[in-house]
Amino acid sequence: MGKLNLREVSELQEEGKNAINSPLAPATVDIHPEDTLLEENEERTMIDPTSREDPKFKELNKVLIDWINDVLVEERIIVKQLEEDLYDGQVLQKLLEKLANRKLNVAEVTQSEIGQKQKLQTILEAIYDVLRPHGWAIKWNVDSIHGKNLVAILHLLVALAMHFRAPIRLPEHVSVQVVVVRKREGLLHSTHVAEELTTTTEMMMGRFERDAFDTLFDHAPDKLSVVKKSLITFVNKHLNKLNLEVTELETQFADGVYLVLLMGLLEGYFVPLHNFHLTPENFDQKVHNVSFAFELMQDGGLKKPKARPEDVVNLDLKSTLRVLYNLFTKYKNIE
Repeated sequence: MGKLNLREVSELQEEGKNAINSPLAPATVDIHPEDTLLEENEERTMIDPTSREDPKFKELNKVLIDWINDVLVEERIIVKQLEEDLYDGQVLQKLLEKLANRKLNVAEVTQSEIGQKQKLQTILEAIYDVLRPHGWAIKWNVDSIHGKNLVAILHLLVALAMHFRAPIRLPEHVSVQVVVVRKREGLLHSTHVAEELTTTTEMMMGRFERDAFDTLFDHAPDKLSVVKKSLITFVNKHLNKLNLEVTELETQFADGVYLVLLMGLLEGYFVPLHNFHLTPENFDQKVHNVSFAFELMQDGGLKKPKARPEDVVNLDLKSTLRVLYNLFTKYKNIE
């Protein structure tokens, strides 16, 4: 997708305003073939100028920019404008490498458009691999990011922030009016579409169906304590064999050590110490432990847990209870 010059931007913005009153009317400005980069039947999207002034939209932009700059502070990277600073993949690469703690095998700097798009493709594939969208559609691609489509860039950043549990508060229910401009028979035609960028934090975080634990937390806190006592009794029956004792479900499983040891006890094997961190020192080592415990659960015939390892490490009680309850239902009769 090519870069618009200022005149083309102002023309498209004018079209956006006209389109509100006549969504399918041809463009009223005179368009000469050399004045636009749109091919016949090609379309381009842009945010309606009035939406850009919306306080919640501005806040979403600012929160995401501040978050990126916080994450990349050691890289001495300062993002000022999302579409201008993220389109070539350079910042996205650094952001993903930092968040996922992995190195991407891509060229450091590339000036050509083809080189930039190839690099961006590799980065977006890596992001897809990390996010593993299930039941929700990704709303970005190489052309939209490289074409400085702010809506696509925002969708991508919101997904990353949610996945990596960014310590930020995204404004909820942010929507923008998007002008879709299409060239047909040499004329620009434009329509307006409402695009939802954020819903509620719970919905964006969850992306899973509600279950019994949601109901317990919301409507039956008294029963929740009974469930917790049952689970503590269950895990201690087995952990006591190693002279270990659990009193706090919220915290004592967060580093993954007890989860790994518990799986060994339930399945009747010794877990080699080199497979996990017995005294994890940081967040990543804890996530490694919980992820390893999840693998052991799947090896034992359990479904992959709904919870993410990061949720357990972040002391999310509901996620921890879900994991332990699955173990309880399968192994409760084992002595």
